[in-house]
Amino acid sequence: MVHQTSLLALLLVLLKRHSFYTCGFQHPPVVSHRNHQRNHRVVVTTALGSSNNNNDDNINLPSVDPVAGDLEKLKQEEARLAALLASVREQKLEVLRSRPLAIGIIGFGRFGQFIAKSFTKYGHVIGSSRSDYTDIAQEAGAEYIPLSELETFVVERDLDVIVLATSIVSFEDTVKDLVPHLQKRMELKGNDSCPLIVDVASVKEHPREILLKHLPEECDVLCTHPMFGPDSAKCGWQGQNFVYEKTRVNGVVFDPETMEEEQQTNNNNDTDDADANGGERFFDNSHVDCEITVEKMDRIERFLSIWEEEGCNMTPLSCKDHDAYAANSQFITHLVGRVLGVQGLHSTPIDTSGFQSVLKLIENTNADSFDLFFGLYKYNRNSGYTIGRLRGALDDVVGELLQRDGVVGVFDSSRNRRNPD
Repeated sequence: MVHQTSLLALLLVLLKRHSFYTCGFQHPPVVSHRNHQRNHRVVVTTALGSSNNNNDDNINLPSVDPVAGDLEKLKQEEARLAALLASVREQKLEVLRSRPLAIGIIGFGRFGQFIAKSFTKYGHVIGSSRSDYTDIAQEAGAEYIPLSELETFVVERDLDVIVLATSIVSFEDTVKDLVPHLQKRMELKGNDSCPLIVDVASVKEHPREILLKHLPEECDVLCTHPMFGPDSAKCGWQGQNFVYEKTRVNGVVFDPETMEEEQQTNNNNDTDDADANGGERFFDNSHVDCEITVEKMDRIERFLSIWEEEGCNMTPLSCKDHDAYAANSQFITHLVGRVLGVQGLHSTPIDTSGFQSVLKLIENTNADSFDLFFGLYKYNRNSGYTIGRLRGALDDVVGELLQRDGVVGVFDSSRNRRNPD
């Protein structure tokens, strides 16, 4: 109970610290499990040691040494904080619904249709693709404009956000086709009319580079990766991971290299607020130099809040760090699933639960297009090293088996090992 109460207190402090009640509210940065535990203890200790302070950040916890009646007090405090957080969440939802977004989705295939169904709860959605998905869009409560009428989609429709849900293989061509229409829209409606451009690709550094290279600098850029899809989240988005980087806002570009240096400096100074992941601290008050920036930040927050309201775990993370993590999590999952799929494994009358999990892995990874798998490999610079490590690990395991079986000198377990440098 102490853990739950102190966690609620931590959330309340973070909400106040990040000016949640003001226009353009921001998500609090995500902290690691280790740092979370450390911060958890600090907050509790502070509250216990400041019981006579009237600061609203403190919670009314009993003394350090528990006595009879403490549990009831904790429950009362927990209920008070839970009610407060529920009230704040309701206010946030009212703000979100009071200014609904007009969201365009280019690439209205399986994933585009999947996210459109949730987007329509919060705003007007327009899909666009090469094939005719008019009927499917209408069933989802969305409008549909074929990609052949891209000018109508971009210029005539007053879109706040354009989500690029195309294959990573065709991503750059899609962006290049989009640029002339964005420029025409700005000529007719002004530079501030450029919509927020969002990518949802499974790799991040490659689309980030393309968007910054080709898009007009007036276009804000948000790089995201919903770590789920129509199969894994068919029952809803609750508890699913959503990764994002606020890449460019009102011409200001998040530079992960600069932020890493600042983070290292802050870490050396033992500063707990040094988390610069995902550009969360990059766009501080020094960059909010005009009303336009505030509006642009608010637009990003309203879009992110859709995913948050649907239950996603929001994780701000730089594109560079995302790809490093993804190579050793998402890519290797798809790689192993594809390799096992080639073996032609199938169910038997004596399946163990572990083998059934293997078959499920094969089914899920092979259900995705090979283009997606190829994109995870080709456009993530870390994937080649992951393949090399997997080969080396296979050699090590098989080599140990052969050695124990007395087959010495036949299998060199280190021949495929690669140096990460």
